[in-house]
Amino acid sequence: MGVQGLTTYVEGNRHFLQDVKFRDSRLVIDGCSLYFRLYFNHGFDQQHGGDYDAFAGLLTQFISALAACNIQPYVVLDGGMDLSDKKFPTLRQRLQSKIKDADSISHGRNGSVLPILTRDVFIQVLIQSGVPLVQCPAEADWEIACLAHQWNCPVLTNDSDFYIFDLPGGYLPLRFFQWTNLNGKASHRYIPARCYTTNGLCHRFGGMNQELLPLFAVLTGNDYGTPKDAETLLALLDVNALRGGGGRGKGGAPSSRIEGLLLWLSSFPSPVEALEEVSRLMGETGVRGKRGQKGGLSSQLWAGMQEYHITPQSSLVRWFSGGKAVPGGKTSTFSQLPECLSLAAAQGLLAPLVVDALVMRRVLLIPQVENSKLPSSHCSARAIRQAIYGILLQRGQHNMTQGIGGSIQQLKGPGGAVQAQDVRIQENISQGMRGGRGRGGRGRGGRGQGNFLPTQQVVNVGFSIEEAAGVATVQAQGSSASMCVEEYDRLDLNLKKNQVEAHPLKTPLCMDTLSQAPAAARLGVLLEVLGVKESALAPVPLHLRLAVAVTGFWLREAIPTPSQLQLQALVLSMVYGELSWNNQPRVTHYQHAVPQINWAAERNVLGGLDRQRVRAGERRGLDVGVAHSFSQWQACLWSALCLNQLLLLPLPEPHLSWLFSGTLVHGLHRYLKGGRAAESLLAGGSLSEHLYSSLLDAVRSSSSKAHLSSSAAGRGRRGRGRGRGRRGRGGGRRGAVGGGRGTGEINNRFELLMSEEEFDYD
Repeated sequence: MGVQGLTTYVEGNRHFLQDVKFRDSRLVIDGCSLYFRLYFNHGFDQQHGGDYDAFAGLLTQFISALAACNIQPYVVLDGGMDLSDKKFPTLRQRLQSKIKDADSISHGRNGSVLPILTRDVFIQVLIQSGVPLVQCPAEADWEIACLAHQWNCPVLTNDSDFYIFDLPGGYLPLRFFQWTNLNGKASHRYIPARCYTTNGLCHRFGGMNQELLPLFAVLTGNDYGTPKDAETLLALLDVNALRGGGGRGKGGAPSSRIEGLLLWLSSFPSPVEALEEVSRLMGETGVRGKRGQKGGLSSQLWAGMQEYHITPQSSLVRWFSGGKAVPGGKTSTFSQLPECLSLAAAQGLLAPLVVDALVMRRVLLIPQVENSKLPSSHCSARAIRQAIYGILLQRGQHNMTQGIGGSIQQLKGPGGAVQAQDVRIQENISQGMRGGRGRGGRGRGGRGQGNFLPTQQVVNVGFSIEEAAGVATVQAQGSSASMCVEEYDRLDLNLKKNQVEAHPLKTPLCMDTLSQAPAAARLGVLLEVLGVKESALAPVPLHLRLAVAVTGFWLREAIPTPSQLQLQALVLSMVYGELSWNNQPRVTHYQHAVPQINWAAERNVLGGLDRQRVRAGERRGLDVGVAHSFSQWQACLWSALCLNQLLLLPLPEPHLSWLFSGTLVHGLHRYLKGGRAAESLLAGGSLSEHLYSSLLDAVRSSSSKAHLSSSAAGRGRRGRGRGRGRRGRGGGRRGAVGGGRGTGEINNRFELLMSEEEFDYD
């Protein structure tokens, strides 16, 4: 992430960072950097699917530490893929690397894979804690820099691009942000940190012009790649020799190259003179001031430098001041989305997958720790994603597809006439998506915005012919078209591109009029896709209905078919989460509202369940088959969350941090596999017993094929490619699910207990 080798160089030179006592300030936070740092740096589980409860607890502590020091956080999140598509090769490489890492972790070796629901948990905790946040249309670096520059406050991140941005408030690297070590008196608490400014770096190089730093970044190489002739230039410069070091060009240590290049650049008064020298060295003719020869290296370098140009007015200021208009206005591509979805997206309540499917016709599926010899866990949820694609792409099936880089293909309909449809398809996500720009398409002179093209003209902007060949497009067949989205997913240990067809719904729903559709209609679509009848979910607390419906879907669609023990472990984990949630200090008033519940007994059940966790020292020897099954469940839930968000939350989202804990679920499965009954863990807890049996019965009812609608029946098994004929074996197991208990409603005590907390997700 960021500029290659720059973090190592800066952190290796202590004089570039100044110790500060940080307090009483705004703080712009790179959300993605923060959740990666918190999860990985504290050693949370990766092998068993993630411990979201522990992660949520740590994030809550982080927020409390900021509040104790009177620090006002503003979190900015990356959104979907960049319309310019310049970063797509980097994204593919990272995805391939994560597939290898996930396989390594599954065999007990080292690796780094963020559990699939971590981002969703992060957003939920921020919303619950009242922390202001925004999700950008694409990569958020530039938006973060502009906001911090206007507010004159620091940025908290791990991205070395922020060693390049000229920020008067500075850059606080997460590595040195000691939020767990508060100092000072109670009324003057502060967080020890280190602060970087470009002034400090440039001072060390003889007062170098700060405007030269973007040129340094592009020459060194960043996430958007390095111009192909840059290596030739660096060899000609012999940057290591400039600093008195040995070797030539790339033969020296990265820090030597960085320092040598900075020394060379410091000899120029501005980028204009530096680029003129580049043109001279490269033999470019027809020098054109800053840009050099059109198409030459100096021209490419100048274009790359614009990624670091900060505008004086940030589009996020209005958002964080309470305004809900789309930053960037009508020039933003995302301003064409329906307002209801655009606002949801900016609030972090519409997943990037939905945006990417609509705008790019391409999605990247997150690798999980699973059995790499079996099909990807995401295969089990393909029908859910196909429904998402159907809702998004249905209205453009006869005449239009949007290609990568913002280009749009218009297709002639019958008789050769162009079928003009308005493009409000996208209005939904952009209204709140701050800035509508992202890196590589920042609205300066229309860069990366994407335009309608003349009739029959098909143009793909911002990527190579090779990339263009892989774009998912709509192929016209007479007066209709097959609507597809390009999915990048695991096949064995490789990243594979699949063309996945959008599926129309039995109940048609137009994306443009989602906000006008009754809640009952939107709920009906959600349940249709999941193959569940509303009556099956009636006994379940409202905030758990989506999880129960997904679990029924998983029982039908997962291959191999999940075992009864896996289902019981999953439901026990849900019971644990509900007890934990209701045992929090802020809901202790429930104990007085429902005095007949024996909370001491319920806490004993809670402790007994928690003792079954797989502990850190036991995490080797993973049961990969069990991990694969639970990864399929998480994949189904992840896709269902996306669909539920697209439908404007007809069901409230479950409390994800309390819904699933990988070490707990695996530990409970091990306990049950030892021949012990699930009920033995619930003894004495009447609430726990009722909740367990009710959830289990509801899942059994939801997984029944009798509830499948015509559109859901038979959809998921075709095209899997590796079905192993296990479907028939599941019948006996499913008949046993529920332990012989009759299906009944949760008792009044539980309903009273849960009814008061439903407002949290309204």
